[in-house]
Amino acid sequence: MKTIAVAILCLSVQLALAEESNGLALFEEHCGKCHAATTLDSRAPNRESLRERTPESILNAITLGPMAQQGRALTVEQRRQVAEYIAGRPLGTSPSIEVPDQPNGCPVHSVAAFGDPLNGPAWNGWGADLRNSRFQPAAAAGLTADQVPRLKLKWAFGFLNASSMYGQPSVAGGRVYIGADNGFVYSLDAKTGCAYWSFHADGGVRTALSIGLVRNRYVVYFGDVKANVYALDAKTGRLIWRQHTDPHPIARVTGAPALVEGVLYVPVASLEELQGGNPEYECCTFRGSIIAYDAQTGNQIWKTYTIPQEPQRTKRTLHGTQLWGPAGAAIWSAPTIDSKRGLLYAATGDAYTAPAAPTSDAVMAFDRKTGKVIWVKQLTENDAFVCGDCGDKPSRSETCPPNLGPDFDFGNSPILQTLPNGHDILVIGQKSGNGWALDPEKQGAVIWQHRVGKGSTLGGMEWGSATDGRLVYFPNADASWGPEQAGGLAAVKIESGERVWFTRPPLIPCQGNGCVQAQAAAVTVIPDVVFSGSSNGIMRAYSTADGKIIWQYDTARKYSTVNGLAAKGGGINGPGPVIVGGMLFMGSGYAELGSGTPGNVLLAFGIE
Repeated sequence: MKTIAVAILCLSVQLALAEESNGLALFEEHCGKCHAATTLDSRAPNRESLRERTPESILNAITLGPMAQQGRALTVEQRRQVAEYIAGRPLGTSPSIEVPDQPNGCPVHSVAAFGDPLNGPAWNGWGADLRNSRFQPAAAAGLTADQVPRLKLKWAFGFLNASSMYGQPSVAGGRVYIGADNGFVYSLDAKTGCAYWSFHADGGVRTALSIGLVRNRYVVYFGDVKANVYALDAKTGRLIWRQHTDPHPIARVTGAPALVEGVLYVPVASLEELQGGNPEYECCTFRGSIIAYDAQTGNQIWKTYTIPQEPQRTKRTLHGTQLWGPAGAAIWSAPTIDSKRGLLYAATGDAYTAPAAPTSDAVMAFDRKTGKVIWVKQLTENDAFVCGDCGDKPSRSETCPPNLGPDFDFGNSPILQTLPNGHDILVIGQKSGNGWALDPEKQGAVIWQHRVGKGSTLGGMEWGSATDGRLVYFPNADASWGPEQAGGLAAVKIESGERVWFTRPPLIPCQGNGCVQAQAAAVTVIPDVVFSGSSNGIMRAYSTADGKIIWQYDTARKYSTVNGLAAKGGGINGPGPVIVGGMLFMGSGYAELGSGTPGNVLLAFGIE
C-alpha cells in the first residue's frame, strides 16, 4: 500500500509539473511578448504583477475580458493552464467571488435616515465640480494646512479579490460611494466605514460616481470596463437602468459621467490599442465617442464619435489579416461642462491607425444639446500607436502603423477656469510632458504651454491636473525614464504658464517597482495644500506656496479592515484623493497599465 501511495504521489507531482510546464509554454507563446517585458515603458502588467491576481480573474480576462482576442487561440483547458500558471495556484483555491455577509453593515436606523446628499460638504464626480478643477474649497474640505500633518488613518475597507483601486471615491451626504476592479460598488458611512449597500456591476468600475437629483430621487451614475453605464438609487443601491454604450468588444467607460440639467454625458474609451500589434488582430475599428442620455430613463439623446468616418477595410497582411481604419481617439477622462457657452469639452487619446485622425490627441468642444462638434484643437499630430510587436525588427507585426507614434494621449480632463480679468481658459496636461492653456473663445488657440516632463508611453501628465485659480498643479509620471527622472510635481501660474516651483519625490530605500516614483495619479488641491500620490504607494501633501512636503503616508502595506477582509495597499495611479468634511479618502493598489503593484483597500484619514 505504501508503494502504491508513493507512486500516486509521484504521478501527481509529475502531472502538476507537466501542467506548470504547459502553462509556461503557453504563456510565453501567447502572452510573453507583452507581459514578460522588463522595460520601464511597457504598458502591460508584468509577470510579477499578474501573479498577485487570482486565477479566476485571469481566466475571466482571457475568456471574456480585454485579453479575449488572445484567448480565442487557446482551448478551454489551455486557458485554465495559463491562468493557473500566472497566478501560481489552481482555480478554486482563491476566496469565493460572491459578496460575503457584511460584518460591518450600518445600523438600521442610520440606513433609514438617508438625507439630501447634495446638501452639505461633498466631492461629487471626478473633478469636484463640472469644470473639473479638482479643487475643494475650505468650507467643504474642513481641513487646513496646519491640520494636514496630523492626519491619521481612521479606518480601512477591503475589496474582495480586487487588485486595482482605480475607482475614485465620491462623498456626499456623509456617505462614500466607490467601486473597484472586482465590479462591486459600495455605499459606506464616511465616519465609520460601515456598509449601507453594495451592487455588483458586469465589469470593473474605474469611473468616479456622479450623484444627482432626478425626478425627486437621488441617483448614482457610473460606468464599467465592459462599456456599460448604470443608474442606481443612491439610498438603496437598486438598479434603475443600465445601458450598453458601444458594441465594440473592447470598449469601456473609464471617465466619470457628467450630469447636467437631467442629461448624463458619458465618454467612451477602448483597450483596442493593446490588441493592435497582434498579427492576427484585425486592427482597428474602435472610435471614441460621447453619448448623451436622458438621466431619468436612460434613453439615448445623441451619440457623437470623435472620428466621424466609419472604419473601412484598407488592406490584408501577408498573414491574411484584414486591416481597417481610421480608428482611435478614445475619451479616457470625464467631460468638462461650459454652462456659459452651452458646450462640453473632452480630450482624446491617440489614433490606432495611420494616418492619424485630426481629432486624436486633441481637445474637442461639443454642443451639449445636439452633440455637434464645434471645434477641435489637435496638440500632437501623426500619433498612430498600438502595443505589441511593433518595434523596428524583422518580426514586426504588419498590423502596426508604418511609423509608430509617441503615444501622447490625453488622460487628463480639461479644466475650465475664469481668470481674474474675466476671461476663460482651458488648462490640461498631456503625456507628452507638456501642460497647455487654450482659449475657448478662439477655437482652442494655445495661450501658453509649459514643459513639465520628458514625456513617453508612461510619461508626462497622465490622469489629472488641478488648479486653485491661481496656480495649476501638474504631476509628472515619466516612469519610462527610470528612478532618477520619474515623478515630480510642478506649480505654474495659470495666467502665464510661468513656473513657480517643482518638487521631485525624495529618494527612499527601494527595490523593484518601488524605485520608480511616477506621479501618474490625479492630484487634488485644497486651500494652501496639494496632494499627489506615486506608483510606489506613497501619498504626499505639498505646500502650494513653495512645494515643500508637509505630510506623507506609505499606503503599501497590510491593513486590518472594518469589514474583516484581508487587504493591502499598493501603487497609487489613476484617481486622486478626495477631501470632504475634515477627512481624506483614497484607494491604494494598481495592477493595470504601467508601473505599480496590486492592492485592494480604501483608506480614510482624519485629524487625530
